[in-house]
Amino acid sequence: MNASRWWRVARVGSVAAPSLIVATLVVWILHDGLGVANPSAVYLVAVVVTALLTGTVGAVVASIAAFLLYDYLFIEPRFTLTVSDPGEWLGVVLLLFVGVVVGQLAALQRSRTELARAREREARAQFQLSRALATRTSTPAVLPELTRTLLDETEMSRVWIALGADDATERVAADTETVARPTRGGLTYILRRMPGETPAEWVLVHQPAVGGRQGSLGGAAGQDVEGYRVRVETEGRPYGSIWALRPRGTSRPGPTETRLLSAAADLIGLALAHDRLAAEAQAAEIARASDALKSALLQSVSHDLRTPLATIRAAAGSLRPGSGLSSEDQAESAAAIDREVEYLNRLVTNLLDLSRIEAGALRAERDAFELEDLLGPAIERLRRRLGDRPIDVAVDAPPVLVDPIFFDEAVTNILENIAKYTPSDARVRISAVATTPGRVRLTIEDAGTGVPPESLPRLFEKFYRVPRREQRSRTGTGIGLAVVRGLVEAMGATVEARKSDLGGLAIDLDLPVASPAPAAAKPAAPAAA
Repeated sequence: MNASRWWRVARVGSVAAPSLIVATLVVWILHDGLGVANPSAVYLVAVVVTALLTGTVGAVVASIAAFLLYDYLFIEPRFTLTVSDPGEWLGVVLLLFVGVVVGQLAALQRSRTELARAREREARAQFQLSRALATRTSTPAVLPELTRTLLDETEMSRVWIALGADDATERVAADTETVARPTRGGLTYILRRMPGETPAEWVLVHQPAVGGRQGSLGGAAGQDVEGYRVRVETEGRPYGSIWALRPRGTSRPGPTETRLLSAAADLIGLALAHDRLAAEAQAAEIARASDALKSALLQSVSHDLRTPLATIRAAAGSLRPGSGLSSEDQAESAAAIDREVEYLNRLVTNLLDLSRIEAGALRAERDAFELEDLLGPAIERLRRRLGDRPIDVAVDAPPVLVDPIFFDEAVTNILENIAKYTPSDARVRISAVATTPGRVRLTIEDAGTGVPPESLPRLFEKFYRVPRREQRSRTGTGIGLAVVRGLVEAMGATVEARKSDLGGLAIDLDLPVASPAPAAAKPAAPAAA
């Protein structure tokens, strides 16, 4: 008889014996002291108490013991099991019958109560598992919580979860203990799932040793334990296993524990399958976006490279010896080459800046500058590109805290955008005023045709080009304003687009104001003599 059976026998005896002793004392008082004719019903209380605390076996044992005690101690002739009066015999038999029936009913009610509590605990444990996986940021991150829940809700002494496609690649992802785990191999109970409503069953199998190391889960570190394993798999695809240790000599996991372990394996398998599908979908989306980005970049850059290169080639051909061009025509060809090379240089610079922005490699070195000192060189450098467009500059603002290189590139891209998309006589206005405390708004606007209202929120997206009715020889790559946003945000500023008061497009840059330097402390005046 194993330890668990001895424990059940001892429990029945420890409950039935005191109950029967107390009942016997009460019957003795009623029968001999008070003269009650048949107080045998008192034993039914002891039977009910034993049934409620120990179950059906205890109820039957208490009923038989009550029958024998009452017959031996209180029925004439006393201290024998002989019954001389048929009426007394009927009463004793009825006592036994009623005791067994009442005990069975009490034990049945106790079993139902225990079953309801077990189902409630199982449902609560499954809810904890489901909630942890449903609110997870990642499946491996919640596995320690799942192992603790399984340990608390089962009679296992240790639980760990290993992930891997097979036994050789399984690696422990969560464990309820930190000491070394037993070597896998040897005899282990594996949960075998059955189709349909057939309950799963534990099968003792011989696990092959991993990595050539022979051992047994049940014989690790001198522990007298047995190993249990539930495979984690979904649609035939293995993801790992739930491993557990249980003290040797205890019964195998009951239906509640088995269902909980099986449900945990299924939930973990579904979560890992969802993670795999999400990763595959994300990889597919990244690949799709990468292909779209490459296509957009190739389409935009190829057109904007081909046009200036054709111009440069034609202009260079006209400069060959013997072309017969006048000095003025040769100067015009050289200017065309210089202009297109400058455009190519700006295109390559924007592409490099865009790659740095995407990689998060922009590091602004900010300092205090007057806006007039930064705007003047940029306007002068682009004066030829802007042509005959009138430019009004009105700056009434304190110094700003910016990176001069980033600021110059941002302003240059905005002015080149104006030169590219506005009529040759469109007015340009650059203004700067202090707005909210600590901010200066720099506005660069034009009197061009503007952009549709629905296109304003997308102007700073990569490769976005505003749909236009008229066809232009050079439509742009759609990266200039995207670079502007990246450079401006790297300086701790913001940029927005809106409809200009002049009728065209207005770009607002909200720049941080430079903090004034602290005034030097004045030396204290000498004290009067």
